[in-house]
Amino acid sequence: MSQVLHTPPPTQVPAGDDLAALAARHGLSVSGARPSLPQYVRQLWARRHFITAFATAKLTAQYSQAKLGQVWQVMTPLLNAAVYYFIFGVLLGTKHNVPDYVPFLVTGVFIWTFTQSSIMAGTRAIAGNLGLVRALHFPRAALPISFALQQLQQLLFSMAALVVILLCFGVPVAASWLLAIPALVLQFVFNAGVSMIMARMGAKTPDIAQLMPFVLRTWMYVSGVMWSIDKLTAKDHLPHIVTILLETNPAAIYIDLMRFALIDSFHAHQLPPHVWAAAIGWALLAGVGGFIYFWKAEETYGRG
Repeated sequence: MSQVLHTPPPTQVPAGDDLAALAARHGLSVSGARPSLPQYVRQLWARRHFITAFATAKLTAQYSQAKLGQVWQVMTPLLNAAVYYFIFGVLLGTKHNVPDYVPFLVTGVFIWTFTQSSIMAGTRAIAGNLGLVRALHFPRAALPISFALQQLQQLLFSMAALVVILLCFGVPVAASWLLAIPALVLQFVFNAGVSMIMARMGAKTPDIAQLMPFVLRTWMYVSGVMWSIDKLTAKDHLPHIVTILLETNPAAIYIDLMRFALIDSFHAHQLPPHVWAAAIGWALLAGVGGFIYFWKAEETYGRG
């Protein structure tokens, strides 16, 4: 007798909408999906100890192979300042127009280095740590923020040398030095925000990291690190739009705030108009805007 083979009917694969409803009914979600913004902030806060520990570990390891070790944290900006002093102060004669030129220059170099290093490290935050990004689940914004925190720690370490230089050149200790605290906080928020913007761009296009040194070098030259923006704009030979751009340059604003806080010969009239409002505005714009811009691409980092 012949046997009739009965094959089971084909399994019905749920349609897209049915599949989504089925997943929702069983509490399933897309792996690596971007959380809501409030949830993302809570996740980031929950990992604050990781952020600080990661920043400290990177700072400690930065010069671990050098014989002088952490001394290079101070020596690097000081050597840069010495080069700029020779070129701009001596050869170009800039020092003759700026009182306390050495404290003026060293303060500018230290504060600019904080911004420059934060942005450069942020540009490579995702692309340079793909192994960590792909191996562990955590809010990716922790990486550019931790690199900005690392540079803040390095700046605070270097501030001891800056204080010694200020005292050696006759700059007295004053209550205005306390203004350095809010200035650094605002600059840190600004740096972290720009770092997150560059981290997202660098994750998608790693070649940006090769371009950034040229961009940052140009930015440095127009930020009054080695020369006084106040002296230049006071001559009324520049177009008005150029004067506005120089005075509202965020890097120049944070540098001038630190000079005003630390150097007694740097007076309030040398600051751009509404300088504190501008400093807060840049910090909020870069910090909040950069954070949201980075968060919007959260699910793409480490893929591709």
